[in-house]
Amino acid sequence: MAILESGSLYSTHEVTNQAPPLVDYNLYDSDTVLAEAARREGAAWHEEGARKFGALCGSARVIELGHLANKHTPEFKSHDRYGHRVDEVEYHPAYHELLAIGIEGGAHALAWNHKGPGGHVARTVNEFILGQVESGVCCPISMSFAVVPALRNQPDIAEEWVPRVTSTIYDPRFIPAAAKRGCIMGMAMTEKQGGSDVRANTTRAVALGIGGPGNEYELTGHKWFCSAPMSDAFLTLAHTDVGLSCFLVPRFKPDGAKNRFYIQRLKNKLGNRSNASSEIEYLGTWAVMVGEEGRGVPTIIDMVSHTRLDCTIGAAGLMRQAVAQAIHHATHRAAFGKRLTRQPLMKNVLADLAVESEAATILMMRLARAYDEDRIDPSNVAFTRIGTAIAKYWLCKRVVGVVHEALECHGGAGYVEESILPRLYREAPLNGIWEGSGNVMCLDVLRAMQREPETVPAFVAELESARGMDARVDAAIDRAKSELTAAADMESRARRVVGSLARAWQGALMLKHGHAASAEAYCASRVAGDRGDEYGTLPPGLAFDAIIERAAPRLG
Repeated sequence: MAILESGSLYSTHEVTNQAPPLVDYNLYDSDTVLAEAARREGAAWHEEGARKFGALCGSARVIELGHLANKHTPEFKSHDRYGHRVDEVEYHPAYHELLAIGIEGGAHALAWNHKGPGGHVARTVNEFILGQVESGVCCPISMSFAVVPALRNQPDIAEEWVPRVTSTIYDPRFIPAAAKRGCIMGMAMTEKQGGSDVRANTTRAVALGIGGPGNEYELTGHKWFCSAPMSDAFLTLAHTDVGLSCFLVPRFKPDGAKNRFYIQRLKNKLGNRSNASSEIEYLGTWAVMVGEEGRGVPTIIDMVSHTRLDCTIGAAGLMRQAVAQAIHHATHRAAFGKRLTRQPLMKNVLADLAVESEAATILMMRLARAYDEDRIDPSNVAFTRIGTAIAKYWLCKRVVGVVHEALECHGGAGYVEESILPRLYREAPLNGIWEGSGNVMCLDVLRAMQREPETVPAFVAELESARGMDARVDAAIDRAKSELTAAADMESRARRVVGSLARAWQGALMLKHGHAASAEAYCASRVAGDRGDEYGTLPPGLAFDAIIERAAPRLG
């Protein structure tokens, strides 16, 4: 406050022309694209549950939990005060509460616990919503979801562990799994010398008896990246004399004693800071083999493919939250005499971002339905196999630019830590790195085409379902098919090939399911190429207002 010569007071801190916090809104009801897709793709039965979950996650209290969980990051506790090795990670209570919200909402288990159709779609909805509040808790939730099909390669282990990891009770106690009301799972695959090349792993497994599937081993080795080290058990890879095999490593042995699972350090990561990631060592660590000996990669890939689905969910969720924040800010902020949403150039930027987010959400939900279809008809697996790699590559590349542009829409107000935008920005590259980088995904598409040739006609059939709806998409389908059949320099062209497939796929989906204005904008810009190098370069004459209105979050 300042005092005038007359003695009167005036305020120097009256805040005007600022957006109110985007809190106390329903993350499901205010997302028209998500709600439409949930009904269309088979999860209409989940609408009331999604609505309740969206209201909870959009509340000011839960949004604040996300901020607290990132402000107070995990701490590694190697020993207790008496010198005993404990290898524990301590989290802020906000992290535990967020993880409980996700697990109680079935974000890890709806796909398995719902016996009718649409379980994967419903579960995708809740994971998509939760990730907009805080992505860190989505890592253990994703692994707990994804481990189920891998565990089923070993029925006796699945009988013991699947009920634990599909429980909707979060039990954070560090005690043997048999005494808990619910468990979470982790995964430890990569090593320093190999990274994505897991066949370069050096961890060894020695049988404690006859060996083989379902039997006991001791592991010795170092895993360079183990996420969520306070999980109750982990799938991991190690070599036997037969070859690289998959193992289940619990934190406690069957007799109740702590397993020899040694946390070396927590990673100081760019983003995803609320979630602990670590380096660990196995030194005579007790484990049981899951699946066929020497077939560790095919066994654990059942888990990896489902976590790759979650990478697409994570990327699409970050896009949605970034775009919602940008539109909300621009709706309340004025410059040069009028609201930002009335400024022609800002309209172009916001509409462009909204189109990207809508296309991502529609693609994500179509992929989720494919996983549901696989449970009914295994012949659909070919489409899911190639579609997952394409979607993960594409959405994980697109999200980084979307979040950056949304942050720029806020100016300096988006660059401070009180805003959620810096957290989204740090998070944006994550899903493109975890579970296979962009190059790994593109090479995986080529591998599917070569080793599983049925994947190509399955994917082409998906594209052809939109044939005749728009000449521009028809041409994109033809270009994509040409890329698939041009054998020369296929590996060096892999990103070009996969990008062509992704654009044609999103174009087809937007024509079939998107809003008319959004579909036209997508076809004109992404398919026909009538745009510049950056967001905000849509061609003139598009229905910007309608596109922005469709994507705008609604308070209350």
